[in-house]
Amino acid sequence: TTHYLFIVVVAVNSTLLTINAGDYIFYTDWAWTSFVVFSISQSTMLVVGAIYYMLFTGVPGTATYYATIMTIYTWVAKGAWFALGYPYDFVTVPVWIPSAMLLDLSYWATRRNKHAAILIGGTLVGLSLPLFNMINLLTIRDPLEMAFKYPRPTLPPYMTPIEPQVGKFYNSPVALGAGAGAVLSVPIAALGAKLNT
Repeated sequence: TTHYLFIVVVAVNSTLLTINAGDYIFYTDWAWTSFVVFSISQSTMLVVGAIYYMLFTGVPGTATYYATIMTIYTWVAKGAWFALGYPYDFVTVPVWIPSAMLLDLSYWATRRNKHAAILIGGTLVGLSLPLFNMINLLTIRDPLEMAFKYPRPTLPPYMTPIEPQVGKFYNSPVALGAGAGAVLSVPIAALGAKLNT
C-alpha cells in the first residue's frame, strides 16, 4: 500500500510542479512571448519528474504515462477557463507526450540503463520539446492581442505582456530554447537520479 501511495504522491506533486513551472504553461501570452524560459522550465521539469518516476517503477513507458497525466490536467484547466467565458486559445496545452516517448525509448533501448536514460533521454527531451511546442504555438491566433483583450485578473502590473523583441536579441528562439533545455535537463535529471539512489 505504501508503495502505490508513494507513486501517486510523486505523480501528483511532480505534475503540479511541472504545470506551474514559472507560470508559463497555461497562458498563451507568456508561453509565446517567453518561449525560451518556457522551454527551459518545461524540458527540465519534464525530465526531472519523468526520470524520478520512471526509475522508481523501473518500467519503460512510465514517462509517457506521466506526460499523459499532465496533458489531461492541462486540458481540464483549459476547459475550466473556456467555461468562464475566455476564448479557446486563452490557454495553451504544451506538447509533452512525444518528448516523453523519446525518454521512454532511450530507457528501453539501453536495457533500462538509468545513466543512458538521463544523458540520452534528457538531451532528446531538451531538443524536441521546444520544437514541438513552437509548432503548437504557431497554431494559436494572435496571442498578444488575446493577452491584452482578455487580461488575467491575477496578473500583476509588472508582468503586463509586451511586444517581444525576438529578432533584436537572438535569431532563433527554437534553437536557443532547444540548446538551453538540452544543456540544463541532463545535469538536473542526473542530480535527481542521484538523490533517488
